[in-house]
Amino acid sequence: MNQNPAQKTVLITGATDGLGKAAALLLAKRGYRVFAAGRSTAKRAQLDALARELQIPLEALAMDVCDDASVRDAIATVRARAGEIDVLINNAGMAYVGTVEDMEMEDYRRQFETNFFGVIRVTQAVVPRMRERRSGRILMMSSVSGLVTPPAQGAYSASKHAIEGLSNALRLEMYPFGVKVILIEPGYIVTNIQNIAEELLRPYGEKIKSGPYAKIYASTLAGSEAGRAKSGTTAEDCAQIMLKAIEAPNPKARYGVTPLATLVKWCKRLLPDSQIDAMIRRRYGIRRAEQ
Repeated sequence: MNQNPAQKTVLITGATDGLGKAAALLLAKRGYRVFAAGRSTAKRAQLDALARELQIPLEALAMDVCDDASVRDAIATVRARAGEIDVLINNAGMAYVGTVEDMEMEDYRRQFETNFFGVIRVTQAVVPRMRERRSGRILMMSSVSGLVTPPAQGAYSASKHAIEGLSNALRLEMYPFGVKVILIEPGYIVTNIQNIAEELLRPYGEKIKSGPYAKIYASTLAGSEAGRAKSGTTAEDCAQIMLKAIEAPNPKARYGVTPLATLVKWCKRLLPDSQIDAMIRRRYGIRRAEQ
């Protein structure tokens, strides 16, 4: 059990890489007891070694958010070792790239199993005790793609729109019990999610190169790469926003992380869809196909 009653316990999913790892390290250095969940045995071992080197209260934890038993066992482990979970950060996610027509149904299911149903699975396992204790914070990792949808990112964007809707409902449902639900909305940040997305693209190689949407794929991938290259926001910057959301006495419902996320949020409020569509088409070089 946690020997320091003032030390809060944080569970982060998808925490052995990218945004989750940056948050795990920052929070542990801040004095939180952090359980960094992930599927990769090798990455968990690397994170545990780093925690020992830095002498911080961080422990890697095996969890597959797509598996009921894995989630149940991981949360039982956290409670056995540290007591109640004070903060849950639903960060695990992955991104498929593909047009609506091209993507296979099984890939749509995989996208939602991780990004949406995985979030529900972990949240349902943690929320009852937070509700009973009338205390806790839940951070939901959304995206600028949860506000607008770039071409060839329909599946990923749909999963993040779903997270936005789920979080809005949960925020209201938890209000009577004092549990805060907060959306984190990053834009372009270079993490390993891009490498995983490239691996998931491989089965669609021929369609990307020579299919009817070849130009859209080319412009979309180039636009995304340019956006990441221009972005000065790091995973550590995002972690600082998460820390702010955790420690704010009265946190906002949502925090944009990058300048792009803030811009998109205001555009959604102020501009008609036709103008937003035109802006996206210009950004990604999408033009009418020749007859």
